[in-house]
Amino acid sequence: MDEFAHQEIAVPIGPADVSAEEWNARVDLAAAFRVAAHFGWNDTIYNHFSARVVDAPATMVMNPMGIDWHEVTASSLIKSDFEGNDLSDSPLALAPAGRNFHSAIFRLRPDIGCVLHIHPVAGVVVSALEEPLLPIDQSSALLQGKVSYHGYEGLAEEADEGPRIVDDLGENRLLIMRNHGLLTVGRTIGEAFAGMHMLVDACEAQVRLFATGRQVSVLPQDLCRRVQEQVARRRDDATPGGGLEWRMYRRLALRLDPGFRT
Repeated sequence: MDEFAHQEIAVPIGPADVSAEEWNARVDLAAAFRVAAHFGWNDTIYNHFSARVVDAPATMVMNPMGIDWHEVTASSLIKSDFEGNDLSDSPLALAPAGRNFHSAIFRLRPDIGCVLHIHPVAGVVVSALEEPLLPIDQSSALLQGKVSYHGYEGLAEEADEGPRIVDDLGENRLLIMRNHGLLTVGRTIGEAFAGMHMLVDACEAQVRLFATGRQVSVLPQDLCRRVQEQVARRRDDATPGGGLEWRMYRRLALRLDPGFRT
């Protein structure tokens, strides 16, 4: 990284400057950015991931505008409360739209520990279709009834849109924002990330299937429910999902560039 770039994103913070819980959230969220960039989910310097700080639950850490996801480190994330006040000494700032609806979700859903929002091409394509996400394979069958929808209202900078996003999300953890992109939430970063991976894969499969121009075989809803019941019997819903996957993603982030931990 050249000197100019380093000065642009440098933040005078380290593990000794914040609580252990905050530093852990920063490191895990930075890992999520690096893996998401590896998967090609990032829209250059746009889109946002955020995580609640466990020992300061009225605050979150989030990526600032101006740096790409492959550059994000634990120290470059900005801490903010849910009233629009930045609590980090940083030369960068949070995007107004991202701050607005991420903070609204955390404020209104105290059970949520992480919010991810991306604009992957396949997700944008599916978000612009009139029909909902179709059950065309085992993975998308698992998502039936688990995905909510929110209509496009322009840049999500208006204070009253945040509560509408929360209302539309309901009890689900996955949201397709119409004509916009994808959003997932989770009790943990791993849960939100695993959910996003499944949602992106389902969108990509549907887009590729439609591109064949052939007749589509859609799984019936009763079979989708059966698959969901089979999976539910193997899981404890009181425990956040994505744990095994998250440990794998963390190992991947370390192989890609261990510098995210700084």
